[in-house]
Amino acid sequence: MADTDAPVIETTGLRKEFRTRRGRRVVAVDGLDLVVPAGGVHGFLGPNGSGKTTTIRMLLGLARATRGEMRLFGQPVPHRLSAVMGRIGAVVEQPKFLPSFSGRKNLILLARTIGAPSSAVDSALAQVGLAGRGRDRYKSYSLGMKQRLAIAATLLKSPDLLILDEPTNGLDPAGIRDIRTMIRGLGESGVTVLLSSHILAEVQQVCHSVSIIGSGRLLASGAVDDLVAAGRATRVRVEVGDPVRARAILEEDGFRVHHEGERLVVSGDADEPFDPEMVSRALATRQLYVRELTPVRADLESVFLQLTRDDSLVSEPPAAGGAA
Repeated sequence: MADTDAPVIETTGLRKEFRTRRGRRVVAVDGLDLVVPAGGVHGFLGPNGSGKTTTIRMLLGLARATRGEMRLFGQPVPHRLSAVMGRIGAVVEQPKFLPSFSGRKNLILLARTIGAPSSAVDSALAQVGLAGRGRDRYKSYSLGMKQRLAIAATLLKSPDLLILDEPTNGLDPAGIRDIRTMIRGLGESGVTVLLSSHILAEVQQVCHSVSIIGSGRLLASGAVDDLVAAGRATRVRVEVGDPVRARAILEEDGFRVHHEGERLVVSGDADEPFDPEMVSRALATRQLYVRELTPVRADLESVFLQLTRDDSLVSEPPAAGGAA
């Protein structure tokens, strides 16, 4: 019997190795310890090739782990995957729908196949914002609508866990916003959503917690607000009497500077620790004195870039043919 208080997803020492056609060993996932608590939206972040999709495929039984342990709802997988699969919905690849059928008709056929009630179709369409377009032919749908219908298909069985792998790839800003709103609503409804993405600004707006990986290893995990608060300031906003001259001085000293209205936003060398006092010192030595110097609060993107940059300094170069 699974522990009802167990994390929805848990991996311990998870590793996946591939062999290229030339016999070279490629490590896609390297000792990954991942914990996803129940409820809300959990971001699964990493650069392309960091092991996100490979990890998801192993969790769903689509790829075999080289070693390590995985649990879904407290059940060991893949051995007990059949016991929990009915509680899981996943969009890893674009599903195949019949283009000449309406979105609703496609879902009705799918519902019959999996034994879901017909009432689940209209509910799923409403959840993804397609209630008014369900009778339109699938081939007339925009890319964003097609992605929403794919998510609706996973909702037919009212899953407790929804796994989405890069759901906004290829979408325009309006499509991204619609998917973001829908995912946030699902998380608030009680569904646990694992959102794999590399679009940091979108993740910060929708996720309650995140796990960041690089080179197949866990780099950081926790509540979004906690990770952002722990990130060190990498920029400062500066107000000075002569911003044009101040910018020239700071750029001469190696700072990166851009204007933000009457103020300057200053950042340091990406590979060196940033000390805001160096900015005021550089200006003061030229008889320019700051009126205001305010650290710019770190965001999830700056935390992510710092973690993955630090990881690249200690990691071996990625081998050709590595998985995402």
